[in-house]
Amino acid sequence: MVTTTQHDRAQEAVPRRRSLSWLAATISVIGELLITAGVILGLFVAYSLWWTNVLADRAAERDSDAVRRQWAVDPGPGKLDTKGGIGFLHVPAMGKDFEVLVKKGTSSKVLNEGVAGYYTEPVEAAMPWDKKGNFSLAAHRDGHGAKFHNIHKIKNGDPVVFEDRDTWYVYKVYEILPETSKYNVDVIDQIPEESGKKKAGRYLTLTTCTPVYTSRDRYIVWAELVRTQKVDARRTPPAELR
Repeated sequence: MVTTTQHDRAQEAVPRRRSLSWLAATISVIGELLITAGVILGLFVAYSLWWTNVLADRAAERDSDAVRRQWAVDPGPGKLDTKGGIGFLHVPAMGKDFEVLVKKGTSSKVLNEGVAGYYTEPVEAAMPWDKKGNFSLAAHRDGHGAKFHNIHKIKNGDPVVFEDRDTWYVYKVYEILPETSKYNVDVIDQIPEESGKKKAGRYLTLTTCTPVYTSRDRYIVWAELVRTQKVDARRTPPAELR
C-alpha cells in the first residue's frame, strides 16, 4: 500500500526527472554545437594557414616563370617592365633557395599572390638601380605564401640579394627592429633614420607583420647596398647565394 507521503515524493520526482532530461538534452545540443564550431574553426585555420599558401605559391610560380621567360626573349640592356614583376629577392637566412618575386604595391590583392611588393604609398620606394633611396618591401608572414615567415632568422651582417634582368644587387643587413607600430611609416623613409642612418644612400627595407599569426605590429629589417654584379649569360649567382 502506497502511503500519502510516498505518493507525494513520487509526484515530486517526476518534474525532477523531466528537468534532468531537459538539462541532459541541452548539454548534448551545446556539446554538438561546440564540436561543430570547433570543426569549422579548424577548417578556417587550415584554409588560412595552409590552403592559401598552396594557392599563393601556385600563382607566384606561374608569374615568376612568366617574368623569366620574358627576360629570355628580351635580353637587351636596361630595365624591363614586365608588369608581372620587376625581379627576385633572395634571402639565404630565410632558406638556402629562398626566392620571391617582387611586384608593385603592398595591397592585400598584390601580397596575397605569394609575392613581395614594393611600397608606392605613403612613401614611394626607390628602385635598386636608383643612385640613392630606400627600396622598401612588404610580404605576408603567415598565409598567402607566408614569404617572410622566417624573417626573424635574419641577423646583422647577413646578405640580401635582389636580382633583376641584368644586375645582381648585393645588400648587407645592418639593423633590425623586432617590433614597431604598424602606423610607423618612418621605417621606409628614403633615409631610414630609425635605423641609424643620417645620409642618403642605397638602402633596402623588409617589413612584415609581428607577432607571428597576428597583424598587430611590424617587424623591420634594414640593409645597405655593398656592391652590384652584372648578370652573365648563365645567370651565375653572386658568391653570397652559393
